[in-house]
Amino acid sequence: MTGPLRAGEKLAPSGRVKSERAQSEAGGPRGSGGSGKPPKRRAGVLVRTARGIIGAVLGVVLLVGVIGSAGAYMAYKHFSADLPDVDGLRNYRPPVMSRIYAGDSRLLAELASERRIFVPVAAMPEIVKQAFISAEDRNFYTHSGIDPMAILRAAMFDLAHAGQGRRPLGASTITQQVAKNMLLDGQMSMSRKVKEAILAIRIEQTLSKDRILELYLNEIYLGQGAYGVAAAAQTYFNKPLDKLTLAEAAFLAALPKAPNNLNPFKYPEAARVRRDYVLDRLAEDHVITPAQQAEAKAAPVVPSEFRRPPPIPGADWFTEDVRRQLLVRFGQDATTQGGLMVRTSLDPALQVAAERSLRDGLMNYDHALGGWRGAVAHLDLPADGFETQWPAALNQQPRPPGMLAEWQLAIVATVSDSTAKVEWLNHLGERRAAMLGLPDVAWARTVRDGKPGPAPRRMADVVRVGDVVMIKPPAVQPGPPRGPVVPVRGRLPAVAMPAAMNRATLCQVPLVQGAMVSLDPQSGRVLAMVGGWSYEQSQFNRATQANRQPGSSFKPIVYLTALEKGVSPSQRFLDAPIVVDTPDGRWRPGNYEGTFGGPTSLRVALEESLNLVTLRVAQQVGMKAIADNAIAFHEVDSMPLVLPAALGAVETTVMREAGAYASLAMGGREVIPSLIDSVQDPDGHVVLRSPGLDCTGCGDAAKPPDVVDTRAQIADPASVFQLVTMMQGVVQRGTGKPAGKGLNRPIAGKTGTTQDFADAWFAGFTPDLVTVVWVGFDTPASLGDNQTGGAVAAPIWNSYMTTALAGHPVLSFPMPPGVTMAPWDSGRGGSVVDAFKPDQVPGASAPLGMGLASAPSSDAAQQTSGVHGGVDSGLGGLY
Repeated sequence: MTGPLRAGEKLAPSGRVKSERAQSEAGGPRGSGGSGKPPKRRAGVLVRTARGIIGAVLGVVLLVGVIGSAGAYMAYKHFSADLPDVDGLRNYRPPVMSRIYAGDSRLLAELASERRIFVPVAAMPEIVKQAFISAEDRNFYTHSGIDPMAILRAAMFDLAHAGQGRRPLGASTITQQVAKNMLLDGQMSMSRKVKEAILAIRIEQTLSKDRILELYLNEIYLGQGAYGVAAAAQTYFNKPLDKLTLAEAAFLAALPKAPNNLNPFKYPEAARVRRDYVLDRLAEDHVITPAQQAEAKAAPVVPSEFRRPPPIPGADWFTEDVRRQLLVRFGQDATTQGGLMVRTSLDPALQVAAERSLRDGLMNYDHALGGWRGAVAHLDLPADGFETQWPAALNQQPRPPGMLAEWQLAIVATVSDSTAKVEWLNHLGERRAAMLGLPDVAWARTVRDGKPGPAPRRMADVVRVGDVVMIKPPAVQPGPPRGPVVPVRGRLPAVAMPAAMNRATLCQVPLVQGAMVSLDPQSGRVLAMVGGWSYEQSQFNRATQANRQPGSSFKPIVYLTALEKGVSPSQRFLDAPIVVDTPDGRWRPGNYEGTFGGPTSLRVALEESLNLVTLRVAQQVGMKAIADNAIAFHEVDSMPLVLPAALGAVETTVMREAGAYASLAMGGREVIPSLIDSVQDPDGHVVLRSPGLDCTGCGDAAKPPDVVDTRAQIADPASVFQLVTMMQGVVQRGTGKPAGKGLNRPIAGKTGTTQDFADAWFAGFTPDLVTVVWVGFDTPASLGDNQTGGAVAAPIWNSYMTTALAGHPVLSFPMPPGVTMAPWDSGRGGSVVDAFKPDQVPGASAPLGMGLASAPSSDAAQQTSGVHGGVDSGLGGLY
């Protein structure tokens, strides 16, 4: 027992000291005085130390884990707060271009903000799908949106190559790329990558793998304006997906990384290296065999660049009008991104014929009255260097607007009194030469005071050496010298020319313009439309956008109104001078010839386009009734109730007049011209169809179709047939005789010429085809004295219809019940045959239309109020 503690006495030793003391008492000396062996350190100290360290580390780890989890949760909440909803991808359709087709199913145009062809994943070849999976995301079918192993692999690669200027290796899965391309913007940032990963996981939870792959392969940009694999296959190889080879599929799968830098047309070697990388990946994934790998690598990367089918000549105006109609009906997005299938009425063969006939007619007019307006340019080249320098100088000359594709820019190399040698480069850059003869350029007259002067007497009156001119090359051209062309003392040898060389044709772009519309009256389908000389020169469509006075081609509306009111074709009206007081002065209209025929029948007045008779007819039936008919036939939307309007002093378009004449051809049925037959959405549903005709039995192949015409009857069929019969006389004997030359079939038509010969029209039709032609200047100006519709427009109409009607059966206009065909003496060239209603007597004429003779009439004055521009200007048709 120990006693109580004393001052200065040490405290009891610790357990360790007690142990040592006990050991000493037991005979084991402590320190140096013992047995000589030092005591061992106890293991408990190390254990406790290790435990303390491990505990501290675990605590830190736990704390970091808690903080990390909290931070990750807060980051997730932060980045996912405003993420877009992925449910919309279930029914998402990528923007797909709309396609417009002609009546024969030839492609007219593609309307697209992004050139894409949507293909369901089930319709895609396996090799195409697998090529993209192996190249972009080999674990696509096993990961849940992100690929941790790919991320680790990319991180290790990027760390190993840090500071070497190499682009970081990406680790985005296909699902992440869908999220980025379709739900996020394209900015490069860490926050976007986090959002991309979150969305990828959500997408995987919402959509099937095949749906994700379908979105990816249809959405991805693959260069050259191609979005999606189908458009890319067409762009690079001019093939559908199911025709691609292994090498071609691998090349497409190589493009997503850098489509512009792998453009095979610019960087074929880079494209080959990346393609071979994809082939290696396919082999590693055991998708292809080593033999297939080697064979595909041996294939050259020489793609056949997609070339759209050549455009149908002159169809640009038609296509543009269709595009405008689609925009109005469906809006911008549906038109350019909705994948619409648009079938139109355009007949390519008739379109080509229409453009050719109109251009030939405009050139004929220009050669007759336009005069020579000089060379396109002049090149001042030294005589000793002319042969070597002209090719480069000519190549620098831009093609003038409106220059036709078959024309060439040529330089005048030599000039004599009667010939000029022209040289040019063909599309291969080869030198060509031909001659211009003086007789061939007789049309190239100098214009003085607005009129062409005498024909040139020598070639120097037309061209000089160094002039750049437009030519149409000869049909047969001499070839270049055999073998390479070797300069001799810096000069290229001249191309040897045969003695009897084919001659080139000197050309120039006309200033005069024109338009044409041709349609099927049975349906209103527009088969051909030309809006001017050249769409490249001017996109303004003169067939649908130019409002011009129709002149005397409006007169059938006046005469139809009279026939509907009981006037017969043999009814006579006074052809005599008229003087009418108007607010603008005294109006003295006259006939084109300046003659008067006294009492004249309605039939003869229409054939000879007599203005004075037409005015008396208009006064007899009333301008209100005429205006109602003009509006019902859609010739105009509204018109002033003034007498000059009866002579065509209103405004209309070529398309409107074609529709009005089609209604006449259909016996008074309303015909609305249409360019679009039908529109289908991407699912094949018809969302628009041309109205007017319904086919109730078209789905039954066992019986003929039952077509029901639902269009309104806007005029009396008997009266329309009377008018059509009279209009045939216009072509047979009257002002429209040039239109019917050589056609040898029933044709009804009417010429139109406006004040001061500013507009020339011919509108005519057979039972199965309606065509309207207009010629004039964009800024109204005279075409020249006596340049009437019969002289200018009718020959163009005839040229086109000769081609269009070739092979068509000769048809007669169907006669409605209630009329009788009977001959009568017209008093102008013998007997004619007309249609008469039951209460009408052929040849009989009641004394109608004898008023409004030589003195002003208050009624007539009232009907001419509102005429502008003076007493003799803008007052309608002449002929």
